[in-house]
Amino acid sequence: MDKTALVCGAGGFIGSHLVSRLKGEGYWVRGVDLKYPEFCETVADDFVIGDLRDQYICRHVTDRKFDEVYQLAADMGGAGYIFTGEHDADVMHNSATINLNMLDACHKRNIRKIFYSSSACIYPEYNQMDPDNPKCSEDSAYPAKPDSEYGWEKLFSERLYLSYQRNHGLEIRIARFHNIFGPEGSWNDGREKAPAALCRKIAWAEDGGEIEIWGDGKQTRSFLYIDECLEGIRRLVGSDFIGPVNIGSEEMVTINQLADMIMGIAGKKLRIKHIHGPLGVRGRNSDNRLISKKLEWQPSQPLAEGLRKTYSWIESMVNNKRQA
Repeated sequence: MDKTALVCGAGGFIGSHLVSRLKGEGYWVRGVDLKYPEFCETVADDFVIGDLRDQYICRHVTDRKFDEVYQLAADMGGAGYIFTGEHDADVMHNSATINLNMLDACHKRNIRKIFYSSSACIYPEYNQMDPDNPKCSEDSAYPAKPDSEYGWEKLFSERLYLSYQRNHGLEIRIARFHNIFGPEGSWNDGREKAPAALCRKIAWAEDGGEIEIWGDGKQTRSFLYIDECLEGIRRLVGSDFIGPVNIGSEEMVTINQLADMIMGIAGKKLRIKHIHGPLGVRGRNSDNRLISKKLEWQPSQPLAEGLRKTYSWIESMVNNKRQA
């Protein structure tokens, strides 16, 4: 008999790709989200349109036993959404409510194995002030001081899931994602992250023109292509390691370098205009020592390879907009 999985947040970027991955592995999959995936048809066997802030919906989608539950549903976005402060109450209330409801529903239905997607945003701001030497090892999370309410909620929810493991025997797996990107993600709705935002700006710009970047562009990040994120998730869930563990790339670049890489892919030379905008921490990079030790694997795909695929998809979306 096929294994069964419930994917919460299946209408989102990572969730929709995860549904496809699980189907490819022979799972029977139910997805749940406020919406269907925006850029593709879902391949889930069953898809429930519902609000996981509602306890009734959580009980409804867990009306059968599942071998695995993947909880990716959250109120989130890129720097333009997370770091302005304008969405803090929604981010904390909505995401915490989803996690409280889903854990309670799974526990009462005796569903044992749950994957929770946390974030690198839980890491302390004080360890990420130097763009060249950020500290993001898993054990550096405490003393806690995330740079956003999004990070605080993720840290609270990590502790919530681990509490259910200790007190109720659930099999919890926790990963801290580092800037996952790829095709079929947000690219022009205000929730997009840096790779998608820069791909969009560069695709729109005429050769020799200008694009805007928030801040001085010297802030550093690492970016992980969606396929490697899914591989990390599946390896973690299939292991006996609880986590939390980083799932991210160690190929750290400045935002200016990221823009240059995408311009190279696009074959364009553009001027960069640095403007004021929400930034987050000065430096962040995945520390992959623990994942390498525990899972005997770590992401290895070069950033440029994922950017080529992502730029091609976003360029096609931009061209569709131009012709509309």
